Amino acid sequence: MANHKSALKRHRQSLVRRSRNRAIKSVLKSSVKSVRVAVEQNSQEEALAALKAAIPVINRAAGKGTIHKRNASRKVSRLTRSVNAMSEAGAQ
Repeated sequence: MANHKSALKRHRQSLVRRSRNRAIKSVLKSSVKSVRVAVEQNSQEEALAALKAAIPVINRAAGKGTIHKRNASRKVSRLTRSVNAMSEAGAQ
């Protein structure tokens, strides 16, 4: 570990950011998983509710820089597509 003042401060900052990013990613993964589980169980109402809850979480993670904005956009798009495909299959 470095010994000068600026390097010590940088190390402290990285520890804080790491813990914050890990917490955000944990919430993100849980919300995405809840949408996927609802889609697998073919419960359309739960999937829509989970998707509505997951989209702000994904966008917040991208806004804070935890994940890239294109990664967030891709996640939202794929989840929305899966929920829409489930609702279309149920309508037929």
